[in-house]
Amino acid sequence: MKIKRIYFLILICLIPVLVIYIQSLSTPAKADARGDLYAGPDKCIKCHRDVYNSYLQTAHYQSSRPASVHNVHGNFIEGHNAFAFSDHSKAVMEKRGDSLYQVAYEDGKQTRAERFDITFGGVKAETYAYWKNNQLFELPMSYFNSLHSWTNSPGYNTRRPYFDRAIVQRCFECHSSYIERLPITSIANQEDSYNKSSLVYSIDCERCHGPAANHVNFQTANPGVKEAKYIVKYASLTRAQKLDACAVCHGGGKDVYLESAFKFKMGDTLAKFKEPTFLKEDPNPATLDVHGNQSGLLAASKCFLMSNMDCSSCHNLHVNESSNMVIYSQRCMKCHNEANHNFCTMTPKLGITMKNNCIDCHMPSKPSNLISIATAGGKKEVPYLVRTHHIAIYPEESKKILAFINDKKIAN
Repeated sequence: MKIKRIYFLILICLIPVLVIYIQSLSTPAKADARGDLYAGPDKCIKCHRDVYNSYLQTAHYQSSRPASVHNVHGNFIEGHNAFAFSDHSKAVMEKRGDSLYQVAYEDGKQTRAERFDITFGGVKAETYAYWKNNQLFELPMSYFNSLHSWTNSPGYNTRRPYFDRAIVQRCFECHSSYIERLPITSIANQEDSYNKSSLVYSIDCERCHGPAANHVNFQTANPGVKEAKYIVKYASLTRAQKLDACAVCHGGGKDVYLESAFKFKMGDTLAKFKEPTFLKEDPNPATLDVHGNQSGLLAASKCFLMSNMDCSSCHNLHVNESSNMVIYSQRCMKCHNEANHNFCTMTPKLGITMKNNCIDCHMPSKPSNLISIATAGGKKEVPYLVRTHHIAIYPEESKKILAFINDKKIAN
């Protein structure tokens, strides 16, 4: 009798677990905010796990994500978590429970505190944002990896923390895969507002490869078919289509879009989405800013003009290769070699160094005129360096490399 009672109690306990399990099987997966044609990146993992896991380490994937203690890399330890704007004003990065906050103080009194809600970026720097109802605003402090410290966000007031810069949809168009902008309902408030639940973080698989629901459904139903169906193959695109796909976000900040860039699909023509820019921007590489205009700088390069190269000639977007100069140099040498009679004339002086690093000579890091980093109190501005995509001969950079090699020889 006692054994029967024990079995009965076990059965009673298992019933709720069984009900929850059955409900989980019958609950449909959350629909992708972009529509039924989209599968969502989790559907890609089944067949492309290695590529997907590799992509998680790239700058494109890290372009946006929910802020947490795991992906906000600045220091929150007392003595390292504050930025002094003046003797009276400072911003302090604080942990409060499970959340992170940027807190403004005036003469020691708290005047404002906003939570880290979204992290943008992660390779060179991180910028953060907070939600206020359905609107998003940039936090005053950013973290720059090159400085290993907090500093005020680019373009911000250097005398006090500023919390009221609204983040517009164009920011999301290059730092996420989708967000739904809500209609403006108030004359008094014209800032962009959003459906927060629609946000698709990072640059995901379908942002570059196109809607994949039909592809996933077909390949799942037909596992024996190895040829990819119902998805745009990057290799099948023309050079212009490949370049346009990247120029959506890497084509300069002066473009005026007539339609949301979220509507751009692989194979589209970018000119249909924006106003003509030939009168708006000087194609001279000397006047193009290195931040954001990689497409324009590349297009002005002799290498580009005399070949059929595109962005993928150098970049494998599924792998984090940002600091691997050897790999990039090897790609240069596929075209620049002794057989083609266009090898580097500095070879006798540079030796093995040349084969390990073409990049610092021919695509050096240059300061951006659009972004600068101000130190505490606005006492000094530190240049924000971005690698130029204007491939050329830079004599001053060659001199630096030669000086380094000579110094090393003397030391040895």
